Amino acid sequence: MGKKLMLLGGLQYLLPVIEEAHRLGAHVITVDYLPDNIAHKYSDEYHNVSILDKEAILRLARELEIDGIMSFAVDPGVTTAAYVAQQMALPFQGSYEAVSILQNKGLFREFLTANGFNVPAAGQYTSIEEALADIDRFSWPIIVKPVDSAGSKGVTRVDSPDSLPEAVQYALSESHNGHFIVEDFLEMEGHSSDSEGFTIDGKLVFNSFSDQYFDPRATNPYTPCGYIWPSTMPQWAKTELHDELQRLMSLLNMQTGIYNIETRLCKDGKPYIMECSPRGGGNRLAEMIDLQNDCNLIANAVRAALGMTLLPMKSDGNPVPLGEAILHCQKSGTFKGIHISPEVEQYIVQTRMRVEPGEPVQEFSGANHAIGTIVLKCDDPEKLSQLIQHTDDWCKIAVDNTI
Repeated sequence: MGKKLMLLGGLQYLLPVIEEAHRLGAHVITVDYLPDNIAHKYSDEYHNVSILDKEAILRLARELEIDGIMSFAVDPGVTTAAYVAQQMALPFQGSYEAVSILQNKGLFREFLTANGFNVPAAGQYTSIEEALADIDRFSWPIIVKPVDSAGSKGVTRVDSPDSLPEAVQYALSESHNGHFIVEDFLEMEGHSSDSEGFTIDGKLVFNSFSDQYFDPRATNPYTPCGYIWPSTMPQWAKTELHDELQRLMSLLNMQTGIYNIETRLCKDGKPYIMECSPRGGGNRLAEMIDLQNDCNLIANAVRAALGMTLLPMKSDGNPVPLGEAILHCQKSGTFKGIHISPEVEQYIVQTRMRVEPGEPVQEFSGANHAIGTIVLKCDDPEKLSQLIQHTDDWCKIAVDNTI
């Protein structure tokens, strides 16, 4: 038996990670409390343990004598993975303390403020009463979100104090630790970016930017519904963000591994680091970047977790624009199928569905309610932008809402 890799969670985003680990001869162990999750069908071993219970995961990891641990694209397990890695002296890109800062939106905002980064006014709270008592520090509109959730779950824009209680209740319903943050709403200039980075011995050797798209009609309009690489963000902003991300990595003494990084240029003329999570992102972001650039992101994430020699971080300086459409529906129901306009088929590289006809689908309130993804390549960036912005024009999703 080769090295043992423990993966926290069981979502479909783990499948390319499992494939890469198997390519290296590793024995893959998946862990969560949902035995029907798809990744467990492809791992070598599954254990039913909550990934939020770091002591239980540590006991299991010691019992199994694992060689590495990851929480790839599974946000709730990242701090647990860091804790286990630190306790067992396993490879990980940061200490438990550093990872805890990055994973908690409240602590992260405090760290950014204390170290002179561009950051919106923000506060962390546990009740509506605390937030209302502190309301004068914010400029309306504001954003309310859980401190410890991903995929835009629990996020609400609030335009007046009257709407704050409902937003807080929603945020707390998606929080694991009962905390939420309130922060100034930052008006974007152009598109926000949600993409991947990679450090080796603390140096940010790979950093990508995307154009992120949203569906204003969705139940949660802050859930991403599409991406395009490369980003149209001005080069000066990308350079400043790269330098600030490197400063962040140095301050936290990060080491080697993959990151999901959210950034944006705002109408105040400042670029902001919104999130920097030491894990691969959801929505198959690392897969998309590997598909476009062949830069070995997933392979090196697995190798880093197992303490193995990394492959070269390849990057094409002028790649063909690539887009990813996140298929979703506006109402819950029973999925019947999709129909793609023939004139768009020439641009489609890959279609990956998460549901089969006859299975239930949910309204688009979070990334976990996506129906599937369609990957497109097009030499014309404007054409690609139109395709991603107007997916409904060429991809018809049939859902029976009568049940």
